Amino acid sequence: MTGASDLDQDVESTSVRGDPVALDLEYVLPVRWSDDAELDDLTRYLRWLGRRVDVTVVDGSPHGVFARHAAHWRPHVRHLRPDPDLCYANGKVNGVSTGLRLARHESVIIADDDVRYDDEALREMHRLLGRSDLVRPQNFFHPLPWHARWDSGRTLLNRAIDADYPGTLGIRRSTFLDMGGYDGDVLFENLELIRTVRGHGGVDVSDPGLYVRRLPPDVRRFWSQRVRQAYDDLAQPARMALFLAVLPVLAGLLARGRRVPLAVAAAGVMALAERGRRRAGGAAVYPFTTTLFAPAWVLERAVCSWLALGLRCGRGGAWYAGRRIRVAAHSQRALTRRR
Repeated sequence: MTGASDLDQDVESTSVRGDPVALDLEYVLPVRWSDDAELDDLTRYLRWLGRRVDVTVVDGSPHGVFARHAAHWRPHVRHLRPDPDLCYANGKVNGVSTGLRLARHESVIIADDDVRYDDEALREMHRLLGRSDLVRPQNFFHPLPWHARWDSGRTLLNRAIDADYPGTLGIRRSTFLDMGGYDGDVLFENLELIRTVRGHGGVDVSDPGLYVRRLPPDVRRFWSQRVRQAYDDLAQPARMALFLAVLPVLAGLLARGRRVPLAVAAAGVMALAERGRRRAGGAAVYPFTTTLFAPAWVLERAVCSWLALGLRCGRGGAWYAGRRIRVAAHSQRALTRRR
């Protein structure tokens, strides 16, 4: 097995070999694993992906894990460490920034390790990046265990009101470099990137009908994400205030024995989620049961919003990947002013 110090050298030798690149497109995958439980599945995906586009995996894993990844992935993709000058609190941004610096194409897809594109989605992302600075596709979970249906309630409500925040984005490399990257000392780094592009005057497009599959987390990881995801709402004060109000209103209605308004509210939440499910052909990937979980998700977010506020006020931020991060994301006004 090749040592990690050797793997950090000769980056160009890890470029995709064999089949010609089908699309003028770079795929940047930041990873940082402590174990290799999903190694075989991701290796199969990278083998498939590497025959279609140029792939750069930026790997912040410990030495031994990095070396195993290199042995599996280097025949199919470019595999390297994050640039040493990057030391953001959110390690994903180190990987994204390194990948964008070294990308060989103008059009770049950034994706988490649980995202699974197909040929149609790759082609559509490439097309949209021809006229946009940033593209937001729509994730959907498959397979759909109960906790993935639960979390899909959040997705449906986001789709009904505006747009969801997927685990993958498309961006133009020149735009990213011109704006000097984005701040990685935030928790909600996807929103930070979107707002930074907007603040720089870039054009961002959200396509609710561009569906990209995402693997669901296991149940333990699902529960571990609840408060952290609620903390993200601190970057959207109106949304945070709405969820903070849910528990006091609920307690007031229950104290008065007013169950009818509660039933009406739950029905309203499901109606809103169903609107999101049917938008842009979403019923093809979101079964009706995901709508039924929407009220449960709202109640969960209401509880976790108070816990997130406690983390902000009492602990100085949310704990993420060994670091405590205070800022969820900077406001659009602040980022536009910074430009």
